[in-house]
Amino acid sequence: MRDLASIVATARELAAGPVRANAERTDALARWPEENLRALQAAGLAGLVVPAAHGGLGQGLVALAQVCEALGRECASTALSFGMHCVGAAVIASKATPHQARAYLEPIAAGTHLTTLALSEPGSGAHFYYPSVRLAAVDGGYRVSGAKTLVTSGARADSYVVSTVAAAPDAPPGHFSCVLVARDAPGVTWGPPWAGLGMRGNSSTSMELRDVALSTDELLGAEGDQIWFVFEVVAPYFLMAMSGTYLGLASAALDLARAHLERRTYQHSGASLAEVSVLQHRLGTLWAHVERTRRLVYWAAAEADARGPAALPALCSAKAEVAGCAVDVVNDAMTLCGGIAYRDDGPLARLLRDARAAHVMAPTTDLLRTWAGRALLGQPLLAP
Repeated sequence: MRDLASIVATARELAAGPVRANAERTDALARWPEENLRALQAAGLAGLVVPAAHGGLGQGLVALAQVCEALGRECASTALSFGMHCVGAAVIASKATPHQARAYLEPIAAGTHLTTLALSEPGSGAHFYYPSVRLAAVDGGYRVSGAKTLVTSGARADSYVVSTVAAAPDAPPGHFSCVLVARDAPGVTWGPPWAGLGMRGNSSTSMELRDVALSTDELLGAEGDQIWFVFEVVAPYFLMAMSGTYLGLASAALDLARAHLERRTYQHSGASLAEVSVLQHRLGTLWAHVERTRRLVYWAAAEADARGPAALPALCSAKAEVAGCAVDVVNDAMTLCGGIAYRDDGPLARLLRDARAAHVMAPTTDLLRTWAGRALLGQPLLAP
């Protein structure tokens, strides 16, 4: 089995190659980064979190954070799409039946299948764990109806982990389930192309499900398991995928600011910006912000992989901290680079737009701070 160092080295090589080469076009055309994702599949990384027993790399949250960081340095849309694929794969793997292992996990590990999540809904806002999509039990399977929104890799991935209200007619309130739905299943339609301020390549479209027929093989776990999936699998894998992505983005902004200060000189004196003490101070401050955030992210991933006692507040705090880091570092890097960076619609402008999503992408920063506090106080996370 490949070790973590070789996996991350492969991710960095791909990030410096096709991911970097396609980044500007991905953003400018709001184009789903298919070439980048296919390159990741071809390199054997699509099965990053799939168990080795099913042909995957058998890695956990530390690997996910580091791979997404490598990709996020060059193209946040690619990192987001890949990260969400890994979250979906982790959900499938957590309670996979023999059929689901053959039909989904083995193709994912082989690089022939992409998956993702479809949890958010138009009326749920940040409370993505409260679906209203309906699952009805029928002879031989289920029927699912409703709408999802902000589906990463929408109309592009091969399968979607969809959250629903549980099918059992006597199910208590808050009893939810998860099912797998194919992209081209009869009754599935897709909304208009994504046209966001940032993360323009992630194809975050809406999904309409009209009486979509599913077999019993497409139920993940047991009926009513959705909340378990959300907090035991979706939350840790999603938070680390996004933390890595935005950490990479912040690191890229820091590198751009540093390079600008090193090469820029005043024409009238020949002095380099690198010699100006206030700019030295500001760059040092940014470096420290990125590095302390990186240590928190890596520690949170390791703590969660080990199922340590501080895993929950660590995961929540890591994503909240990295959101602030990404926004602040990119803003300050733009200031350090001055009018040149503001004038040109270049890499920093893209990073500025991409970074803003970090605070509003559910779970939002405010919600994560609340969850961390509740976990530390022994209070239920979903308290009113």
